Amino acid sequence: MNKIDIKYLAKELNLAISTVSRALRDSHEISAATKAKVFALAEQLNYEPNPNASGLRGQKTKMIAVVIPDMVNDFFSLVISGIEKITQSKGYHILLYFTHGDHELEVSFIKTLASGRVDGVLLSMSSENNNRHYLGELEKKGIPLVMFDRVCDTLQHGVKVTSDNYESAIIATRHLVDAGCKKIAYLQVPKNISVGKVRMQGYLDALKKHSFQTAPLVLESTNDNEETFEALKQMLLREKPDGIFASIEKLAVICYRVCEKIRLKIPEDIKVISFSNLQTASLLNPSLTTITQPAFDIGETAANELFNLINKKDKSLAVERNVVLKSRLVKGRSTARY
Repeated sequence: MNKIDIKYLAKELNLAISTVSRALRDSHEISAATKAKVFALAEQLNYEPNPNASGLRGQKTKMIAVVIPDMVNDFFSLVISGIEKITQSKGYHILLYFTHGDHELEVSFIKTLASGRVDGVLLSMSSENNNRHYLGELEKKGIPLVMFDRVCDTLQHGVKVTSDNYESAIIATRHLVDAGCKKIAYLQVPKNISVGKVRMQGYLDALKKHSFQTAPLVLESTNDNEETFEALKQMLLREKPDGIFASIEKLAVICYRVCEKIRLKIPEDIKVISFSNLQTASLLNPSLTTITQPAFDIGETAANELFNLINKKDKSLAVERNVVLKSRLVKGRSTARY
């Protein structure tokens, strides 16, 4: 059998050797489509990079990869700030990777990072998917992984840093009940995001225990904001709930827009609460009541946990640890009693 090296990959893909080499190093000069083709063939042929080609693997790169869905909300911005506080204190830099909710892109990033470009990986998963084999690539190469916020519940080992999503969802739902709401709707993120399931379970259990509401009312959102806007408008007109629990801040903002459109007054006609780290929540009209996650602390804790793994002498011993940080209820006028 032919030796599987960069030259062989380049020949099979009809690409220049330099293109394949840059793709394997995750160069910004190479398109995502080309990188995907290179990594797919490399995996199929069990290509192993030559550690002497770009420096010995035993040497520290002083780089940490942070793989997140996006940066469109304040939560991940604050998480990154927490991570940077720790990495800078240790003389490390971070590489940011955005999956935009695309599982295949996440797989591609992880396989790239498994080639030894970084000393560790911090991951907030794009979606819940049964294919977790790719995460094992990091373990095989001795590259530590810590998951945070959106974690894989079915993965038995590893370090996970989250907030108390279930308990906070119960608090949020009960807060609406205590504010006088008799029919509470839950705005769910797409079902392939595990954290949304946990929060919804808290909502469902709180309804059973603290409310006289006979049946839950759940609206699943999509990644299309205008589609979600229209679906929410129709639900509010049809079901007429008097309370809204948004699982993420984007859905709360859409809810405000819908209420303005159909002339529903917050909080007189309908009350709204949301998981949110939106720094402008208090500036909304009315100010938004939030379950605020300790985003900065999550980033700081996840980074500290990762450095513990990086500096661990015996890397063959599996580590299993779940770190859960507490969120807090911040009351605004959106749930005030009238």
